[in-house]
Amino acid sequence: MIVRMWHGRVPHEKAAAYRDFLNERAVPDYRGTPGNLGVFVLERPADDAVHFVTLTYWTDLEAIRAFAGEPIERAKYYPEDQDFLLEFEPEVVHYEVVGGAGGVRLEP
Repeated sequence: MIVRMWHGRVPHEKAAAYRDFLNERAVPDYRGTPGNLGVFVLERPADDAVHFVTLTYWTDLEAIRAFAGEPIERAKYYPEDQDFLLEFEPEVVHYEVVGGAGGVRLEP
């Protein structure tokens, strides 16, 4: 299993609307892609902005490629992101899951 991690920052006053956007638009897009096993949206307020991280779980790199295109490290943005994000980080990072434990079950 591969985890794809993306990070973005939004102004405090736009955080609630961006959270809604992610859950209503981005999460269904991820989940609708074959090979996606799950999505978590993380949020952390800081002095400068509110930070969002999406952790998406995939069966393999081919599933990520079907979602993101080439190169797979390039961040995928939606047109609506321009209304929220303070900058557009060009790349995401991928991690292979090699261990762990817990009660969270990810499934297609």
